[in-house]
Amino acid sequence: MSIPEQYSFSRYLEAKKSVDDRAINLRVWNTLQRALPMAAAQSPLRVLEVGCGTGASLQRLFDWGLLQFADYTALDISRQNIAEAGDQISAWALQSGCRLRTTPDKSELWIVRDEPSELRLHLRLEAIDLSDFIAREQNAHRQGAAGWDFLFAHAFLDLIDLPNLLPSLLQLLRPNGLFYFTINFDGATLFEPTIDPELDELVQRLYHRTMDERLVNGHPSGDSRAGRKLFALLKGAGAPILAAGASDWVVFAGPNGYPGDEAYFLHFIIHTIHQALAGRPELDIRKFEDWVAQRHEQIERQELVYIAHQLDFVGKVGAIET
Repeated sequence: MSIPEQYSFSRYLEAKKSVDDRAINLRVWNTLQRALPMAAAQSPLRVLEVGCGTGASLQRLFDWGLLQFADYTALDISRQNIAEAGDQISAWALQSGCRLRTTPDKSELWIVRDEPSELRLHLRLEAIDLSDFIAREQNAHRQGAAGWDFLFAHAFLDLIDLPNLLPSLLQLLRPNGLFYFTINFDGATLFEPTIDPELDELVQRLYHRTMDERLVNGHPSGDSRAGRKLFALLKGAGAPILAAGASDWVVFAGPNGYPGDEAYFLHFIIHTIHQALAGRPELDIRKFEDWVAQRHEQIERQELVYIAHQLDFVGKVGAIET
């Protein structure tokens, strides 16, 4: 593909599906499968996903056979993401041979399949700030509403004020409720081949700093070492970890080039770094612009290798560590 003239975040989310599929830590996944409580059509699992994007992670949970009967609520702050999630999940359901019923705006979906394996999914999609949702749920709990059985966050916790929001988020789970947190960035962005060792290291360091300095509504909202910090934060919140492991993104061109739309995924990553660091006084403008151009050209020549270090976690609120 040629270097994109314009970039679409929704296309990026679609392009990274195959990258995420490879990255998911299977030992952590298998631990989750064993720990997940049984559900039935008349007693579905109550699932909450935060930062759902366009719905790709929900599809993975069902396509990989983790969930069968679920009352599923998916949140994202972006109204556009939520609208696209309604469309994407509707298309996925029909392609999977399911019967589908939706509200006119697709904010609520009922998905049913009998063969080859039974599936019952009631899905609610909502565009809402996570802090507002937590406050609303805490009020509902005070009114006696039951907690969630399963909390899921994919490539999201490194984008929020984790020390302040995580304890309140975990409190939304019922006793012994499960959490599953995947693709939590943990401080390494690597590109090969090297262009200039000193410049490569400076770009990585400054890019990570933008994550640490990110503010949303005046509050800290991001951490370039969220993955490693989750160990202490989860323990401090009374949420022991059942399993944890690396879920690194590793993207390279094979004999047939980059898989799927992963060349676009790589162009988007370089574009994101370019946008994040434009005008930084620590960078020589000419050298940085040349660095960006060379990275795009490496993608076009199918030379660029990209690695990002991340961690997956599964655990139970209130579980006893053994």
